[in-house]
Amino acid sequence: MYIDPVRLRQKGISLIELIIFIVIISVALTGILLVMNQVTAHSADPMMRKQALAAAESLMEEIQLQDFPAASGAPATVTATKDNRIDYHVVTDYDGFATTGIYALNDGTAPIAGLAGYDASVTVAAAPLGDVAAGSAVRITVTVGDVTLDGYRTWRSF
Repeated sequence: MYIDPVRLRQKGISLIELIIFIVIISVALTGILLVMNQVTAHSADPMMRKQALAAAESLMEEIQLQDFPAASGAPATVTATKDNRIDYHVVTDYDGFATTGIYALNDGTAPIAGLAGYDASVTVAAAPLGDVAAGSAVRITVTVGDVTLDGYRTWRSF
């Protein structure tokens, strides 16, 4: 009996090889899709943190640009609110400030577009700073969402 050598050569792939190929490709594809899903689900977090940081920096700058409290250390008589912040010009007026939504300085009626969901709070307390006495320095803590900034405002006579 004559055996043709061409027939002895394999043509195509076997069923087992095909199943192994499909399993390997499906595992790799599943891994890639899981990574893409994680990246997509968490892609908004950096933007939200950046917005909270920008809002906190803006509020911190607004407070630090105000006048220093009286040398007597007398407490503020009025606390700033989202509606009246433009009327106050002393750093300590902001102690206890809290709001839901980030508002423009001159408009407390509606939060800035896209910033309505952020909570902001401020504490201002006397604190020593290096060789500056506690009566001549205040520590300002601004919290917006999960972002917290600390800053100082000083007054020193020379």
